[in-house]
Amino acid sequence: MNDTRRAVLERIAGGPVTGPALADDLGVSRNAVWKHVEALREAGFEITGGGAGYDLDGVPEFGGPAVEFGLDAPFSVEYHDAIGSTNDRARELAADGAVDVAVLADEQTGGRGRLDREWSAPSGGVWVSLVLGPDLPAAHAPALTLAAAVATTDAAREAGVPAEIKWPNDVLVGDGDGDGERGGRKLAGILTEMEGEADSVSWVVVGVGVNANVPVETLPEGATSIEAEAGPVDRRAFVQRLLERFDDLRRDPEAAVEAWRERAATIGQRVRVERGDDEIVGEAVDVAFPGALVIDTDDGRVRVHAGDCEHLRPV
Repeated sequence: MNDTRRAVLERIAGGPVTGPALADDLGVSRNAVWKHVEALREAGFEITGGGAGYDLDGVPEFGGPAVEFGLDAPFSVEYHDAIGSTNDRARELAADGAVDVAVLADEQTGGRGRLDREWSAPSGGVWVSLVLGPDLPAAHAPALTLAAAVATTDAAREAGVPAEIKWPNDVLVGDGDGDGERGGRKLAGILTEMEGEADSVSWVVVGVGVNANVPVETLPEGATSIEAEAGPVDRRAFVQRLLERFDDLRRDPEAAVEAWRERAATIGQRVRVERGDDEIVGEAVDVAFPGALVIDTDDGRVRVHAGDCEHLRPV
């Protein structure tokens, strides 16, 4: 949404405003005001126009302009009804120099998780990838994954779902009883990609996939959705909360790690972490900046920076 269109929307949201008053206030022609109002109507905003002027009567349920309206975070939103992968599109934008763009979709047809695993991303979910140009060392970039996990967990909790985080990037619900993996049923996942040098980051793309208003029977075994756990969620409000919370956390990576620690399902668990041909087994006791899992093993304490983590039953 361009700045003038956003300004028109903000003005009429406060009550009826005439076209001439809008034109004078914004320094544009009356015809330009009319064009912006028509574009907003086409985007789904319900705008009436009478003798008292233009008035905002309703906001669309979802979409780019809907999420941008009232968003208290510096992200522009590029929305797609369906797309192969929001992360793929975000990487294209990053390569072109874009910063602080949220690529949002109702459905992904070629979604993927870590290690190029298939990721189910049907209509009704929240599939969003953030294009970032962070001013931080490359070694600190993992903190952004933790920040995204915290933001997603907090948004889910506000929607009524008692979500927790499994290291490093899964948001889970429950204690693992039933069909889910030990540690809970998977609600959301995060995939972070980056480009840069050893001492600096050119860009980071953080992809977040949340099973929001998705019937649980359409999801893979062991997964769940907000709809299944707490009923349908207002996706517009959910995405806004996620973006706003992430924006707060990315400004203070150490605070993001502390917030992750407070929401962790993994700390205190006996775990197995696979790292290629190697595996680490022990008790997860902490997460260290910028995101390493600290494990007490029979051979001593180990910090693990990457790998697949499995929660094990206690010995």
